[in-house]
Amino acid sequence: MRPELLALAASLAARGERFALVTVVRREPPSSARVGDTALVTEAGEYHGWAGGGCTREVILRESRRAIADGEPRLLSLSPGASGEMRPGMQSLPMACESGGTVEIYVEPVLPALRLAIFGATPAAEALARIGQAMGYEVQRSPQDNPQSDLRGAHVLIATMGDDDLELLQKVLAAGAAYVGVIASRRRFEHVRETLVACRVPREALEKVHAPAGLDIGAKGPEEIALSVMAQIVQERRKKPSVLPAEVISGEAIDPICKMTVNTATARHKAEVEGRMYYFCCAGCKSKFLEKGVRA
Repeated sequence: MRPELLALAASLAARGERFALVTVVRREPPSSARVGDTALVTEAGEYHGWAGGGCTREVILRESRRAIADGEPRLLSLSPGASGEMRPGMQSLPMACESGGTVEIYVEPVLPALRLAIFGATPAAEALARIGQAMGYEVQRSPQDNPQSDLRGAHVLIATMGDDDLELLQKVLAAGAAYVGVIASRRRFEHVRETLVACRVPREALEKVHAPAGLDIGAKGPEEIALSVMAQIVQERRKKPSVLPAEVISGEAIDPICKMTVNTATARHKAEVEGRMYYFCCAGCKSKFLEKGVRA
């Protein structure tokens, strides 16, 4: 990998930003890519480096952003003869441009470490911290000074036994945590809920709070309660569909020449004809489109 891409990857990782690393692992001529070529795609769709031009670039952008959104790596095969039936684990995608050739690309999403923020010093909170560390979570213990500072996307457990629950919950919900659990009885949390509603906290936000926290596994003792909470965190992570960027889902168009799918948000080649916008995977397809007698 080129030094500037390594530096960029290190910088993005240090800031906790999502991105994907793209590597060419196989090619057949006349593809312009070479084995070992690398690129980096950010969550916003910025493309750095080189892993092939034209059609290849558009596919890489689209699939990289999907990988960033769902956290799953991809092994792609771009070929004029792609049929959708290839080796297990290989995603076959058509590349119908005249440049020809075949290229196989590995897309690896690089995501921030999962974070677990625990408020309170109860035995169950202590046990959850140990479980979280064993599972590779970045564990924060009672970030009381400014709980809203770095909790977006974090998994949060409030085990303060009633101390400052109201204020703490307001701040955590405003921060956009991925999971919020409270160790409290249903009766006590119902009182907390109604108080927060009176303070104009949206009911929809409060419906996402798990109280009492943890799956109902008949847990007894701090360690089992902590286990039930972690099980619930994992369950919530697994069942929620990945939120793809809107333009990845709906902002797609078909290149009228090669019939490839093009991301309209990142397409570099387009032409407006009689009030309709056409999108192309590469300059060659755009030129051929215009050469047919249509002028932008």
